[in-house]
Amino acid sequence: MKKVILFSLTVMAVSLLFAKQALAVCPICTIAVGAGVGLSRWLGIDDSITGLWIGGLTVSMITWTLSWFDKKNIRFRGRALATISGYYLLIVVPLYFMGIMGNPLNTICACGLDKLIVGIIVGSIAFWFGASWYYHLKEKNGGHAYFPFQKVVMPVSPLIVMSLIFYFLTK
Repeated sequence: MKKVILFSLTVMAVSLLFAKQALAVCPICTIAVGAGVGLSRWLGIDDSITGLWIGGLTVSMITWTLSWFDKKNIRFRGRALATISGYYLLIVVPLYFMGIMGNPLNTICACGLDKLIVGIIVGSIAFWFGASWYYHLKEKNGGHAYFPFQKVVMPVSPLIVMSLIFYFLTK
């Protein structure tokens, strides 16, 4: 099973190297989210905050993949559902088997939910909301952004705000 997962991750990583630029969430956004994940783990920040950034990164990758499918004219029934499910499984299952997720001592006390799962869910929703809001505002402005780097700022801002909220809630 480990060889299959390793092979799948390798194939996906190599295929991303040869992918053309998509008009989805910008690459700078994805790099910012990825840096947030690495930095928060390195600094020992609470798993709920790390989960926020993992969720944002996941939504970014899903958006890129669906946009790539559109550009390559790859269409099949359940494409979006398969892509979404695939990415979340590729992220959650290894975290669970590595023991990072599922520890009974790493839960949100009132609910008993794993902090990382809660963070991933909230971060996914926050990042998606920010990106969707950007495209809505851009459409209202004749297809132009209101300010430079708005495409970066709007999806990442909700993650920063939620990180601050989670920080003070878990303190």
